[in-house]
Amino acid sequence: MTPPDLAADRERALALTPVSRETLVRLDRFVAQLLATQSHTNLIGSGTIPELWTRHVADSLQLLDLAPDATSWLDLGSGAGFPGLVIACALADRPHAAVHLVESTGKKANFLRDVVEALALPAIVHHTRIEQFAPAFAVQVITARAVAPLPTLFGYVAPLLQSGAKALLPKGQDVEAELTEAAKYWKIEADLVASRTNPAGRIVVVRALARHQRSVDRGSGRKRP
Repeated sequence: MTPPDLAADRERALALTPVSRETLVRLDRFVAQLLATQSHTNLIGSGTIPELWTRHVADSLQLLDLAPDATSWLDLGSGAGFPGLVIACALADRPHAAVHLVESTGKKANFLRDVVEALALPAIVHHTRIEQFAPAFAVQVITARAVAPLPTLFGYVAPLLQSGAKALLPKGQDVEAELTEAAKYWKIEADLVASRTNPAGRIVVVRALARHQRSVDRGSGRKRP
Protein backbone atom coordinates (compact mmCIF):
# COMPACT_ATOMS: atom_id res chain seq x y z
CA MET A 1 0.00 0.00 0.00
CA THR A 2 1.34 3.43 -0.95
CA PRO A 3 1.74 5.71 2.10
CA PRO A 4 -0.52 8.78 2.00
CA ASP A 5 1.05 12.11 1.12
CA LEU A 6 0.83 14.06 4.36
CA ALA A 7 3.40 16.75 3.52
CA ALA A 8 0.94 19.65 3.29
CA ASP A 9 -0.91 18.61 6.44
CA ARG A 10 2.42 18.22 8.26
CA GLU A 11 3.41 21.73 7.24
CA ARG A 12 0.11 23.14 8.50
CA ALA A 13 0.48 21.32 11.80
CA LEU A 14 4.01 22.58 12.38
CA ALA A 15 2.89 26.13 11.65
CA LEU A 16 0.25 25.76 14.36
CA THR A 17 2.52 24.05 16.89
CA PRO A 18 6.24 24.53 16.12
CA VAL A 19 8.67 22.01 17.64
CA SER A 20 12.41 21.54 17.82
CA ARG A 21 14.29 19.65 15.11
CA GLU A 22 14.92 16.77 17.52
CA THR A 23 11.25 16.52 18.44
CA LEU A 24 10.26 16.59 14.77
CA VAL A 25 12.57 13.66 14.01
CA ARG A 26 10.84 11.66 16.73
CA LEU A 27 7.37 12.69 15.54
CA ASP A 28 8.19 11.69 11.96
CA ARG A 29 9.28 8.25 13.16
CA PHE A 30 6.18 7.91 15.33
CA VAL A 31 3.88 8.81 12.44
CA ALA A 32 5.70 6.38 10.13
CA GLN A 33 5.33 3.58 12.68
CA LEU A 34 1.67 4.45 13.20
CA LEU A 35 0.91 4.31 9.47
CA ALA A 36 2.78 1.03 9.10
CA THR A 37 0.80 -0.52 11.94
CA GLN A 38 -2.47 1.02 10.75
CA SER A 39 -2.11 -0.95 7.50
CA HIS A 40 -2.95 -4.15 9.39
CA THR A 41 -4.25 -3.02 12.80
CA ASN A 42 -6.89 -0.34 13.25
CA LEU A 43 -5.50 2.30 15.60
CA ILE A 44 -7.24 5.50 14.44
CA GLY A 45 -10.22 6.23 12.24
CA SER A 46 -9.13 5.78 8.64
CA GLY A 47 -10.99 8.93 7.65
CA THR A 48 -8.70 11.03 9.85
CA ILE A 49 -5.45 9.87 8.22
CA PRO A 50 -5.26 12.65 5.57
CA GLU A 51 -5.28 15.15 8.47
CA LEU A 52 -3.23 13.03 10.86
CA TRP A 53 -0.74 15.80 11.59
CA THR A 54 -3.23 18.60 12.27
CA ARG A 55 -6.06 16.54 13.74
CA HIS A 56 -3.95 14.31 15.98
CA VAL A 57 -0.33 15.50 16.31
CA ALA A 58 -0.84 19.27 16.53
CA ASP A 59 -4.01 18.75 18.57
CA SER A 60 -1.82 16.94 21.10
CA LEU A 61 1.15 19.30 20.97
CA GLN A 62 -0.96 22.34 21.86
CA LEU A 63 -1.46 20.95 25.36
CA LEU A 64 2.20 21.52 26.18
CA ASP A 65 1.77 25.29 26.22
CA LEU A 66 -0.86 24.93 28.95
CA ALA A 67 1.65 23.25 31.28
CA PRO A 68 5.05 24.38 29.99
CA ASP A 69 7.04 23.41 33.09
CA ALA A 70 5.40 20.06 33.78
CA THR A 71 7.56 16.95 33.52
CA SER A 72 5.19 14.31 34.94
CA TRP A 73 2.15 13.54 32.76
CA LEU A 74 -0.57 10.91 32.93
CA ASP A 75 -2.58 10.14 29.78
CA LEU A 76 -5.79 8.20 30.32
CA GLY A 77 -7.03 6.06 27.43
CA SER A 78 -3.97 6.70 25.27
CA GLY A 79 -5.22 4.76 22.24
CA ALA A 80 -2.76 5.27 19.40
CA GLY A 81 -0.71 7.72 21.47
CA PHE A 82 -2.64 10.97 21.31
CA PRO A 83 -1.76 12.99 23.22
CA GLY A 84 0.54 10.82 25.38
CA LEU A 85 3.14 9.65 22.87
CA VAL A 86 3.25 13.04 21.17
CA ILE A 87 3.96 14.70 24.53
CA ALA A 88 6.63 12.11 25.25
CA CYS A 89 8.26 12.91 21.90
CA ALA A 90 8.35 16.59 22.85
CA LEU A 91 9.71 15.97 26.37
CA ALA A 92 12.29 13.34 25.49
CA ASP A 93 15.21 15.74 25.98
CA ARG A 94 13.89 17.24 29.22
CA PRO A 95 15.52 15.90 32.41
CA HIS A 96 13.28 13.79 34.66
CA ALA A 97 10.39 13.78 32.19
CA ALA A 98 7.92 10.91 32.55
CA VAL A 99 4.71 10.27 30.63
CA HIS A 100 2.44 7.47 31.87
CA LEU A 101 0.10 5.97 29.27
CA VAL A 102 -2.98 4.05 30.41
CA GLU A 103 -4.58 1.86 27.74
CA SER A 104 -6.90 -1.13 28.18
CA THR A 105 -6.88 -2.51 24.60
CA GLY A 106 -4.06 -5.00 24.17
CA LYS A 107 -3.18 -4.26 20.54
CA LYS A 108 -2.98 -0.54 21.27
CA ALA A 109 -0.94 -1.05 24.44
CA ASN A 110 1.49 -3.22 22.43
CA PHE A 111 1.77 -0.51 19.77
CA LEU A 112 2.48 2.11 22.44
CA ARG A 113 5.22 -0.06 23.93
CA ASP A 114 6.76 -0.64 20.50
CA VAL A 115 6.98 3.11 19.82
CA VAL A 116 8.32 3.89 23.28
CA GLU A 117 11.07 1.30 22.81
CA ALA A 118 11.89 2.25 19.21
CA LEU A 119 12.20 5.96 19.97
CA ALA A 120 13.61 5.62 23.51
CA LEU A 121 10.82 7.83 24.85
CA PRO A 122 10.44 8.75 28.55
CA ALA A 123 7.12 6.92 28.77
CA ILE A 124 5.64 3.97 30.64
CA VAL A 125 2.68 1.98 29.32
CA HIS A 126 0.12 0.67 31.80
CA HIS A 127 -2.07 -1.99 30.19
CA THR A 128 -5.16 -1.69 32.37
CA ARG A 129 -8.59 -0.14 32.53
CA ILE A 130 -8.78 3.45 33.73
CA GLU A 131 -11.20 2.46 36.50
CA GLN A 132 -8.68 -0.04 37.87
CA PHE A 133 -5.65 2.22 37.64
CA ALA A 134 -4.35 3.54 40.98
CA PRO A 135 -1.05 5.37 40.43
CA ALA A 136 1.61 5.11 43.11
CA PHE A 137 3.37 8.19 41.77
CA ALA A 138 2.69 11.92 41.67
CA VAL A 139 1.67 13.60 38.42
CA GLN A 140 1.43 17.24 37.46
CA VAL A 141 -0.87 16.97 34.45
CA ILE A 142 -3.61 14.52 33.50
CA THR A 143 -4.79 14.29 29.90
CA ALA A 144 -7.60 12.34 28.26
CA ARG A 145 -8.65 12.71 24.64
CA ALA A 146 -11.77 11.13 23.12
CA VAL A 147 -12.22 8.90 26.17
CA ALA A 148 -15.65 9.70 27.63
CA PRO A 149 -18.15 12.54 28.15
CA LEU A 150 -17.16 14.98 30.89
CA PRO A 151 -19.57 13.69 33.57
CA THR A 152 -17.86 10.28 33.35
CA LEU A 153 -14.39 11.62 32.71
CA PHE A 154 -14.51 13.80 35.81
CA GLY A 155 -15.02 10.67 37.87
CA TYR A 156 -11.73 9.31 36.55
CA VAL A 157 -9.66 12.45 37.07
CA ALA A 158 -11.13 13.82 40.33
CA PRO A 159 -9.04 11.63 42.69
CA LEU A 160 -5.88 12.55 40.78
CA LEU A 161 -6.46 16.28 41.15
CA GLN A 162 -6.32 16.11 44.93
CA SER A 163 -2.52 16.07 44.92
CA GLY A 164 -2.37 19.38 43.05
CA ALA A 165 -2.37 18.14 39.45
CA LYS A 166 -4.48 19.73 36.76
CA ALA A 167 -6.35 18.09 33.90
CA LEU A 168 -6.22 19.12 30.24
CA LEU A 169 -9.20 17.64 28.44
CA PRO A 170 -9.65 18.41 24.72
CA LYS A 171 -13.29 18.52 23.69
CA GLY A 172 -15.27 19.27 20.54
CA GLN A 173 -18.34 21.33 19.79
CA ASP A 174 -20.47 19.62 22.47
CA VAL A 175 -18.27 20.83 25.34
CA GLU A 176 -20.84 23.30 26.69
CA ALA A 177 -23.56 20.65 26.84
CA GLU A 178 -21.16 18.21 28.54
CA LEU A 179 -20.20 20.83 31.12
CA THR A 180 -23.84 21.63 31.81
CA GLU A 181 -24.57 17.96 32.41
CA ALA A 182 -21.44 17.51 34.53
CA ALA A 183 -22.37 20.50 36.69
CA LYS A 184 -25.40 18.52 37.94
CA TYR A 185 -23.00 16.20 39.74
CA TRP A 186 -19.78 18.16 40.17
CA LYS A 187 -18.57 21.46 41.54
CA ILE A 188 -16.11 22.39 38.82
CA GLU A 189 -13.16 24.78 38.91
CA ALA A 190 -12.12 24.99 35.27
CA ASP A 191 -11.38 27.25 32.34
CA LEU A 192 -12.08 26.80 28.64
CA VAL A 193 -9.21 27.45 26.22
CA ALA A 194 -9.79 27.71 22.47
CA SER A 195 -8.28 24.91 20.40
CA ARG A 196 -5.72 25.89 17.76
CA THR A 197 -6.65 22.97 15.54
CA ASN A 198 -10.44 22.89 15.75
CA PRO A 199 -12.41 26.16 15.57
CA ALA A 200 -15.30 24.54 17.41
CA GLY A 201 -13.09 22.79 19.96
CA ARG A 202 -12.10 23.76 23.47
CA ILE A 203 -9.61 22.45 26.01
CA VAL A 204 -11.15 22.10 29.45
CA VAL A 205 -8.46 23.03 31.98
CA VAL A 206 -9.63 21.56 35.28
CA ARG A 207 -8.07 22.71 38.55
CA ALA A 208 -10.41 21.05 41.05
CA LEU A 209 -13.51 18.85 41.22
CA ALA A 210 -15.82 17.96 44.06
CA ARG A 211 -18.99 15.91 43.90
CA HIS A 212 -22.18 17.65 44.94
CA GLN A 213 -23.38 16.16 48.21
CA ARG A 214 -26.74 15.25 46.69
CA SER A 215 -25.06 13.04 44.07
CA VAL A 216 -22.97 11.35 46.78
CA ASP A 217 -26.10 10.68 48.82
CA ARG A 218 -27.95 9.39 45.74
CA GLY A 219 -25.11 7.00 45.02
CA SER A 220 -25.07 5.68 48.56
CA GLY A 221 -28.84 5.21 48.67
CA ARG A 222 -29.34 7.69 51.52
CA LYS A 223 -32.18 10.18 51.38
CA ARG A 224 -31.58 13.77 52.29
CA PRO A 225 -34.11 15.45 54.50
